[in-house]
Amino acid sequence: MLDDNAPRKWGRMNASQMLKHCELVLKVALGKIELPEINILFRAVGAATKIEMQMFNNGIPRNMPTFQKLIVNFECDFDESKTNLLNSLKDFRKVSENKALPDHHRLFGTMTEKDWGFLEYKHLDHHLKQFNV
Repeated sequence: MLDDNAPRKWGRMNASQMLKHCELVLKVALGKIELPEINILFRAVGAATKIEMQMFNNGIPRNMPTFQKLIVNFECDFDESKTNLLNSLKDFRKVSENKALPDHHRLFGTMTEKDWGFLEYKHLDHHLKQFNV
């Protein structure tokens, strides 16, 4: 069970910050947060990473760098963060069912509904495992 005082296995975020971070990542897929352009080298690495994760069903590496807009290094209310994440997950499901997710991601390149679902699942799973969930 995840609570505000759950110990983390790695990283700097506490449980409330992790929930907020996962909400922000979902908001990228929902078109509510736009990520900045990145150089061609990072785009190539991102596209290759997406393919490698899908081919080998790999998880996201620990302490992987992230976009500045998605970093949560401020205090968050646990219950509010949890509620907002659950609401964003519901929104993601609706948008996905309506086939209205973006066809592109700044890092991962061309995206299908299946790509979005897989990568969002892997991201959330990564952070839940961070807190033994």
